[in-house]
Amino acid sequence: MTHPELKSISDVLRKCSHPCNFLVFGLTHETLLWKALNYHGRTVVVEENRYYAAYFEELHPDIDVFDVQYTTRAGEMDELLASARELARQECRPVQNLLFSECRLAINDLPNHMYDVDWDVILVDGPRGEGTEAPGRMMSIFTAGVLARSKKVGGKTHVFVHDYYRDVEQICGDEFLCGENLVEAINGMLAHFVVERMEKDSFQFCREQNGTAAAAAAAARSGL
Repeated sequence: MTHPELKSISDVLRKCSHPCNFLVFGLTHETLLWKALNYHGRTVVVEENRYYAAYFEELHPDIDVFDVQYTTRAGEMDELLASARELARQECRPVQNLLFSECRLAINDLPNHMYDVDWDVILVDGPRGEGTEAPGRMMSIFTAGVLARSKKVGGKTHVFVHDYYRDVEQICGDEFLCGENLVEAINGMLAHFVVERMEKDSFQFCREQNGTAAAAAAAARSGL
């Protein structure tokens, strides 16, 4: 990441009113930095490569790393979005306990206690997103959106999406994090959303309709 991108995340972590709960999708070169910046808080990393996750945790036992098996491919995005919209009042609703979710976009195989944490900051920088056969970040973006809206206490969750210039990141970000919540887009690379919790009977991710929200997001991207 560039310095402006790092600074944007660092500023949010520093402003937490209490020790931050920071969830990161993807083991990257910045992982040790995230831990250092959030030294009073809790940092958890979710990684697609179980061998890399085990190796990294062995080297750095003070960092919690969990592996997850992604079951999607980037080339399936349109089909998955259509399914999520159809099931928005059922399996793919915006407020739910993901541990029991049957939505194809939900990550539900993390340790049980992960779903009870009220995450203050979430960074989506994984899994791999290059090419149609890569897992793509549909599941991690959807999961981030649900976790933010399903908080038991606290208010807003800061959600960052890296590589925002790519189609999957932009389209799924607009769909599940919402253009109306986009507050910053740095060089087209890092999008910063601020997402509020919702009541459990909510069935719409965005207050505005998808087309309007997407237009708002596009305008924000072009103006930042």
